[in-house]
Amino acid sequence: MSQPRVSVIMSMRNGASTVGAAVRSVLRQTLTDFELIVIDNGSSDLGGAIVARFDDARVRLIREESTTVFAVRLNQAVGLARGEFIARMDADDICFPERLSCQVDRLREDPQLDLVGCGAVVFRSGGELVGEMPVGLDHEEIAARPFVGFSIPHPTWCGRASWFRNNPYNTELEFAEDQDLLLRSFRHSRLGGIDRVLLAYRQDRLTLKKLLPGRATFMGSAWRNGIATGEVLPALAGIANHAAKGALDLATLALGLGRQMQSMRLKPVSPLTAQGWRELQDELLSSSPSLTRNAG
Repeated sequence: MSQPRVSVIMSMRNGASTVGAAVRSVLRQTLTDFELIVIDNGSSDLGGAIVARFDDARVRLIREESTTVFAVRLNQAVGLARGEFIARMDADDICFPERLSCQVDRLREDPQLDLVGCGAVVFRSGGELVGEMPVGLDHEEIAARPFVGFSIPHPTWCGRASWFRNNPYNTELEFAEDQDLLLRSFRHSRLGGIDRVLLAYRQDRLTLKKLLPGRATFMGSAWRNGIATGEVLPALAGIANHAAKGALDLATLALGLGRQMQSMRLKPVSPLTAQGWRELQDELLSSSPSLTRNAG
């Protein structure tokens, strides 16, 4: 087979209720020269069977009997990718039709760029829109506070395949593998963003099960990186920032204010994004029972 322009990589575990819409949104891209690599990470449901039913040679399903950490499967998918570019996506998210085209165009226009993100709208499984994730537009903005974090949502990443191969995920981490990778690589990389919503990110609620381990993991990454680079004081400041935010997360969720906190972290949904979401729902709804019609 000829080399596709883009390899979309996706790791899935028990995604039967959402993966159909995710795959379908990739197949409806305006850029058609791609492959979609789906690694079934030891699922116990019918997610793999749902992916296998797509009659499209561009969809490559790899079934794994065992379950391992997300970073292992992402590195595995990178190793299998044949495209000039690699785009990330989760099995419960949805791509807007022009996502791959816009990101590839940006990477080709600027040979200095290694990785490009984009805006993402957060939605709940019922279809309700919650808000838009902020994204940094240039390297300086994205990496302005590296020990606090990078404003480039992981499922929106699209970059050069060579960059992904030269900068593998840390397979010892169960959480915050994306922020850890950027912290280790931003000094020798060039990051960018597109000021346009090109992905819908499913997030029904914020949970301490993910928030606190994620913060703790990144605090460890910040400390290790600070020691390795001699930036101990900035690392300590970043760690203190995450510790304070973790305490706030704990108090807010304990008070039952998770939805309010979720909305406060996001920008209001623009009319253009809301219209694009309605159109996308209409296209995907008929064959995706997990996506209820709701304009948000």
